[in-house]
Amino acid sequence: MLKYAIRRIVGMIPILFLLSVVVFTLAKAMPGDALSGEIDPTNTNPQYIEEMREKLGLNDPIYIQYIRWIKDFVQGDFGKSFKYKVPASELIAERIPNTLFLGVTSLIITYLFAFIMGMYSGKNPYRLGDNIIATVNYIALAIPSFVAAIVAIYFFSFKLGWFPSTGSVDIGLKPGTFDYWMSRLHHVLLPAIVLGAFNTASYTQFLRNDIIENSRKDFVRTARAKGTSEKTIYNKHILRNSMIPLVTFFGFDIGGILGGAIITETIFTYPGIGSLFLNSLQFRDYSVFMAIFMMLSLMTLIGNLIADLLYGVVDPRIRLE
Repeated sequence: MLKYAIRRIVGMIPILFLLSVVVFTLAKAMPGDALSGEIDPTNTNPQYIEEMREKLGLNDPIYIQYIRWIKDFVQGDFGKSFKYKVPASELIAERIPNTLFLGVTSLIITYLFAFIMGMYSGKNPYRLGDNIIATVNYIALAIPSFVAAIVAIYFFSFKLGWFPSTGSVDIGLKPGTFDYWMSRLHHVLLPAIVLGAFNTASYTQFLRNDIIENSRKDFVRTARAKGTSEKTIYNKHILRNSMIPLVTFFGFDIGGILGGAIITETIFTYPGIGSLFLNSLQFRDYSVFMAIFMMLSLMTLIGNLIADLLYGVVDPRIRLE
């Protein structure tokens, strides 16, 4: 498995290189350039503008600009945000904890409810409870996330007042205190529920169907014929095999934990990586956009690797060589 992981990590290098070329090309193809965030907007002197372009290296050939950018990027210098006037690395570092908190909370909600509903539906297929769960899941799958977010804000924030509709914490609270963390949890619950609703519905149906399918297989019939208790058959044979797909999904979810909340964060005005990514696109903040794109790409590749490794761990029949 170690050799497999090393080969996969080495294989990520050319993929990341190609992705860096793509994102740099897209950034250069966007209207405007870095000059608009660096010059004095009151000075429209053509000579001044040309001097600034030369100073910033914007007159250099495109491959020279790319080499300079990728060299600084590898060393941890992501450039400067032209909108916020701070290094892109500092700006991203400020937003990552919020997105991680949202993503982890969403994953806990997703897998907790998926396991509970999936196991119930799998043990009681085609009954009233199973039909109700299936109906709720299909509704969750059919409603787009941005629509669900708007509806949730309208009912649970404006009408019922159960949750705040914006922000990540109440103003004036001292970081690290109990009230501070309770406020953060209060702010993150509603967007986390909306974010996790789609995956909860999908994973519930996956687990239900696998439980039903595994309960009909020969090894389960053999266990029953030997007099094994139903509890042992369900926990050791059926449920253990049915959880394999969900364990591998967990690897993909880890990879997408930073980039999966772009729409949700924007609608809830939640200060995370997702909303920062959209803002950087909207205001052509090239340094921030490219840094986040590369970071999300790396997380996706790592998530795929984790999913493959987990699959080999939970299913002994799979050999990673």
